[in-house]
Amino acid sequence: MKNLRKMIALLLAALLALSLAACGSSASTDSNNTTAAAGQSENVKSDESTENADTESNVPGDFSGKAPEGGPGGTPPDGNGGPGGIPGGVPGGSSADIDYSGSVEITSADSQSGQTYASSTADESALLIAASDEVTITNPTVTKTGDSDGGDNCNFYGLNAAVLVKDGSTTTITGGTIASDADGANGVFSYGGNGGQNGASGDGTTVIIRDTTITTTGNGSGGIMTTGGGVTYAYDLNVTTSGQSSAAIRTDRGGGTVYVDGGTYTSNGLGSPAIYSTAEIHVANATLVSNLSEGVCIEGLNSIELTDCDLTANNTRCNGNATFLDSIMIYQSMSGDADSGTSYFTMTGGSLTSKNGHVFHVTNTNAVITLEGVTITNEDSEDILLSVCDDGWSGGSNEATLNASAQELSGAIKVGSNSTLTLNLTNGSSFEGYIGGSITNASGTTVSTETGTVAVTLDSTSTWTLTGDSYVSEFNGDAANVISNGFTLYVNGVALSGTN
Repeated sequence: MKNLRKMIALLLAALLALSLAACGSSASTDSNNTTAAAGQSENVKSDESTENADTESNVPGDFSGKAPEGGPGGTPPDGNGGPGGIPGGVPGGSSADIDYSGSVEITSADSQSGQTYASSTADESALLIAASDEVTITNPTVTKTGDSDGGDNCNFYGLNAAVLVKDGSTTTITGGTIASDADGANGVFSYGGNGGQNGASGDGTTVIIRDTTITTTGNGSGGIMTTGGGVTYAYDLNVTTSGQSSAAIRTDRGGGTVYVDGGTYTSNGLGSPAIYSTAEIHVANATLVSNLSEGVCIEGLNSIELTDCDLTANNTRCNGNATFLDSIMIYQSMSGDADSGTSYFTMTGGSLTSKNGHVFHVTNTNAVITLEGVTITNEDSEDILLSVCDDGWSGGSNEATLNASAQELSGAIKVGSNSTLTLNLTNGSSFEGYIGGSITNASGTTVSTETGTVAVTLDSTSTWTLTGDSYVSEFNGDAANVISNGFTLYVNGVALSGTN
């Protein structure tokens, strides 16, 4: 029956192509580019739909996070752009070109419990949910093998995922285990159907997943994956990834919205942060660990908000074009996958442990970093809190704003000669460190020797204790709140008088 439906779909696609050709269209009649997925019901929504959907109606009431300032949008870099991208593979053109299939396919409202879903076939999901209805999956056992060479079709549109949800379904998964041991096999994929258009609305596809263990081992295989305007809510998951370009919390082209509350998220591969954001991501009360790469990465016009999380990163190998080691990387690859604009990283409470490299690194983009009450531990011997400078990309500017409220900061801040920083200390914040522009990257290559444009503002309750001579373009505040500690603060080349 399934083969018959597929043959009918192919015949319909061919007739449509002939009709378009008669009107002067250049549409291809290649039978491999069918728009119908085998086994899908007739009322499935188009993958390219940009119809506005009221995703707020699907928000579970117990999510404890809050929306950060700044909006969603954007996508991750190409294979060589930086962390998060998958090397090689075939470029993805459109989800309409994909013949989706699943070992088990659900195409209408359904509820299943205690079932096993398995696939060892390349480009086939173990469980494919392609419906505009509500689906409930309880205590599943999902296993996926079979490498894919689908490249960006896996990254952008969900081909070969262990569990793929699409076409506007609201799917709730509770308990169970999901394991993939294949390249291009993301664990749970929420594809919102906007065709990979950055910032476009999705079709309402929403995944709500709780108390599930997810393990992936292949390259390009994230734990929970959201693209195309999809929405994901994750509660108390245990996610571990081991492959390259396999963030535990991963997004890609077309963006979307991700809410995470509780759980543990661990990544072990090269170019695999605990979180990779080309979307709007909120994480609360979670443990985040990256054992080889950055802790979190944001590209372009996108955001990450952490609330009462414990993040540990041990970035020991550069990936793609990156020439710095760091724990929080904010950048723009100019690959075309992410819209350019302001990136937002917001962290409130919790802890940030940076075992190697710079704690924060901003390059080729405009970034706003907001910290409040975070315990920051920097174990790197160079003790660099933030660098804003050139890296392995071009086409954008290096601009950062660091807002600290009720926050203790320590370490060097390095701002390259062609870069800009605004530092705001408020509500009893303290900074113990210096600001300069002498910067070398991880290979020892000199990136900058002079300090760029730096504006520092201290409110009446905040202090700056110098640990070295510092150079800024603008200082706002009471000089008495600067504790010289035997060093000098230069403002436009002139030593600031009145410091303690």
